[in-house]
Amino acid sequence: MARLGVNVEKVALLRMGAKTGEPDPVACAVLAELGGADGIVCRLRKDSPVMKERDITVLRDIVKTHLNIQMAPEEELLAMALSVEPDMITLMPEKNAGSTEGGGFDVLGHLSRFEKIISRIRNQGIVVTFAVDPILQQVKAAAKAGADYVELQMTRYSDARDMADRMDQMEAIGSVALGAAKMGLGVSAGSGLDFQNISGIAAIEYIEEINIGHAILARAMSIGMEAAVRDMVALIH
Repeated sequence: MARLGVNVEKVALLRMGAKTGEPDPVACAVLAELGGADGIVCRLRKDSPVMKERDITVLRDIVKTHLNIQMAPEEELLAMALSVEPDMITLMPEKNAGSTEGGGFDVLGHLSRFEKIISRIRNQGIVVTFAVDPILQQVKAAAKAGADYVELQMTRYSDARDMADRMDQMEAIGSVALGAAKMGLGVSAGSGLDFQNISGIAAIEYIEEINIGHAILARAMSIGMEAAVRDMVALIH
């Protein structure tokens, strides 16, 4: 049964637009856990920093489940994340730099660089994840670099034109997830998942964790954060 990680970055984006202290991503993280979330995800960005250092510091103190910080492997961001000591760091591209067509990292093309970064993170006892397209060669590269997990990017699945295309994508994702598990990697899924398309991905045996932000926040605007998370947990289970 897959775990649900709730990404609270979009809450911080709303706060930035209002130029006030609300809505507070930390408060929303508390409500997400009350709704049954198995983890909290937040994104650090170099070019458009919507999550503040205060946010991730307080999140580290109050999150009772699992804190996952997503970030590009930039020195400034890495130093901040390591100082907070989250449970997991997920490496993903900043915009399109170093990314593949589906939005994941081109680990295969930057292997030697990533080996050093991963070693640095793991030396602090932090789990390392790579956001990659569901392509076996990229998963193999992530394993070779020393990652603990891969987060398969669901962009092509969520953008599928029809049911036949979606079923093809699901088959490919299932095959790659199985391959990753055989390599000893944990498998998560993220990007583009919502209340309409989550069931197919949640049914894939080797996907251990599903990270969702926008869709939950959109529903939370109508029924509240705790209830929206509870609805998503029910679909995953």
